[in-house]
Amino acid sequence: VIMTLLFKTMVRSRLEYCSALWNPHKIQDIQRLEAIQRSFTRRIIGCTNMNYWERLKFLQLPSLQRRRERYIIINTWKILNRKIPNDINMCFYQSERHGERSRIPPIAKSCPTAISTMYENSFSVKAAKLWNILPKYVNSIKELPAFKAALGKFLDRIPDKPPTPGYVAECHNSILDWKYQSGGLRDV
Repeated sequence: VIMTLLFKTMVRSRLEYCSALWNPHKIQDIQRLEAIQRSFTRRIIGCTNMNYWERLKFLQLPSLQRRRERYIIINTWKILNRKIPNDINMCFYQSERHGERSRIPPIAKSCPTAISTMYENSFSVKAAKLWNILPKYVNSIKELPAFKAALGKFLDRIPDKPPTPGYVAECHNSILDWKYQSGGLRDV
């Protein structure tokens, strides 16, 4: 318990500073960040014989990747509810069936691959896509503490298996990947 608290306080807070903006998309970068948490959790008594995914579950810690996506979703909620400025001009609309939705900014179909990759991983596009995955019972909540609680329950139901060297994963662990993996998030 003490080691986990120390990690959350002294290490994880530094790893996550402004992470909604610099969120890495390359697998090797995600693995480098996860390696810090993986190494730390390996030293916790009672976790030495568990693999990283088992340790995360046992310690009730989300992967750093999942936490970054959670921060992006929370920042999107703050933009929608005018708690922070909408400097990137995110557009929202109401859907009867899905609740609040965000428009994904358009991009020219003929743009080079490098530009397309930057576009797909930009905050405004990733935030809109992550936001649009949320069910209506989550995205329609207007109070931040209640929204965070509902978001946490929603995310707890999605597998959290970050890319880890030596492990074979079903996908890259992004919430967006799980949406399209083996039937998607229909029952979540």
